[in-house]
Amino acid sequence: MVCARREAYANDLASPDTLIAVSAASNRSKADKDPAEWLPSDGSYHCTYAATWVATKLRWDLAVDEAERQALLGLAEDCPNTTVVYERAAS
Repeated sequence: MVCARREAYANDLASPDTLIAVSAASNRSKADKDPAEWLPSDGSYHCTYAATWVATKLRWDLAVDEAERQALLGLAEDCPNTTVVYERAAS
């Protein structure tokens, strides 16, 4: 079951946020860091990035560690007009 869910997550083409084209340099800079460790260099994109991150976490019912949670709460304070929109992934 876990393997099937992991495979579904890795191949989730139903969400428009699954694959977002970025430069190779940006991809290397982010690596596997969460918002507590990395944000896009373009500050005007922080709210969109945070909303997309949270939507993916909610879509797949993924865990959030405390540092990530605090970073997201801080971003939420800076983004009062941003709405998180998501659809739960099929189980």
